[in-house]
Amino acid sequence: MANLNGFDASQVEPTSFDPLPAGKYLAVITESEMRPTKKGAGQFLNLTFEVIEGEYKGRKVWARLNLKNPNPQAEQIARGQLSAICRAVGVMAPKDSLELHNLPLVVTVKVKKRDDTGDLQNEISSYAKKDAAPAAPAPAAGATPPWKR
Repeated sequence: MANLNGFDASQVEPTSFDPLPAGKYLAVITESEMRPTKKGAGQFLNLTFEVIEGEYKGRKVWARLNLKNPNPQAEQIARGQLSAICRAVGVMAPKDSLELHNLPLVVTVKVKKRDDTGDLQNEISSYAKKDAAPAAPAPAAGATPPWKR
């Protein structure tokens, strides 16, 4: 149980976190942790990325890299993703995931449907060096593009 004495919801605007629009974002890794897989047969590196500029500054996206998995293809994909992250931040042989924190890189985010619920979620599809300038995210479906307003 947590003491919420003094909190008044009528004094705070509610927030909702729809997925980020597909696009490229300048971000940094703010958290990293090895976690066991659901079945307990492996481990994944859970990375938290925070957008550091633009309209979505402060928003977070996550990546799970299956670095220890009974499926060799899952491990190969994860090692390739980790290699892309390392190259993007300029740390080629990290001994600890903390070495990747707070170093700017460009993440390409896509929006996809979850298999289990059908809800929309973000997925990071690629990583690039900071000098690969982020493009503006695509407008939401049905939204009027800024140049037509």
